[in-house]
Amino acid sequence: MVAAVAMGLQSFETQVFDRIWLEGLVLAILIGAGVRTFWPPPETFRAGVAFSAGFLLEVAVVLLGASLSAPALAAMGPTLLLGIVLVVAVGVTGGYWLGRWCGLTRNAALLVPAATASCGNSAIVAVAPVIGAKGEEVSAAIGFTAVLGVGMVLLLPVVADLLGLSITDAGVLAGLTVYAVPQVLAAVAPMGLAAAQVGTLVKLTRVLMLGPVCIVLALTTRDRAGQKPGLARLIPWFILGFIAMAALRSFGLIPEALIGPITGVAGVLTVIAMAALGLTTDLRAVLRSGPRAALAAVLSLALLSVLALGLIGLLNLL
Repeated sequence: MVAAVAMGLQSFETQVFDRIWLEGLVLAILIGAGVRTFWPPPETFRAGVAFSAGFLLEVAVVLLGASLSAPALAAMGPTLLLGIVLVVAVGVTGGYWLGRWCGLTRNAALLVPAATASCGNSAIVAVAPVIGAKGEEVSAAIGFTAVLGVGMVLLLPVVADLLGLSITDAGVLAGLTVYAVPQVLAAVAPMGLAAAQVGTLVKLTRVLMLGPVCIVLALTTRDRAGQKPGLARLIPWFILGFIAMAALRSFGLIPEALIGPITGVAGVLTVIAMAALGLTTDLRAVLRSGPRAALAAVLSLALLSVLALGLIGLLNLL
């Protein structure tokens, strides 16, 4: 029910404003958290909530792999591809230490830069089960990245114009800094089709980095007892599934006609999972971490923007 309301509100946004300001998954976690505040779900609902927040979330991550196509990404050229990899790696690492400096927990400090440097809310969805993040940590990260995502859509055209960026450079900047593919398209819409194409390809390359980011985090994070996780958790099954789906798409083994339905199912499952996470979220804990998480998100995005502009400058020199 929470997921249905959230998806209905997203549809309402599309019809009224002709664009999505808050995605259904963001609305789902906010509504779910609001429901829990006034009516904590009784024992009867807990098994279903846990199943949705766990298994359904992992299935959604697997299905997201079908949205990636290696040949399309390879067409961008090795220099830009390597630059994107470095930007993501430095963005996640630097953002983590900025988050720790802001006083965030380890998990929260990992979620914010993973979202900023990789692929927004999808990164939070994938990273959260790998590191064992709590519901309130996920809620805070999604909430603040959602706000920043809308801000980037509005500000990027202005920044690109002030800096005198070319259409291609503006597309690269959008692809490196904006969180979601629809937001990339919205941000570069005033600049034309070429900027949209470049921005989408760069953004998809960041999405491709989601698998390696999750694997590295699985290998380097420790469980609550401070021990290395067992072999079953070194590379979670859903990350292997994500990579497998991307490989199947790249080799043409998934018909193009199925890509839309697969990503649509992934989107619905993600909204349901976010509703479940919201129903386990204590808003008081989110509010306590609010200022720190907000500052960490802003600093992480600022770092990513500087890295992106540095890469654009380097590419123009080569």
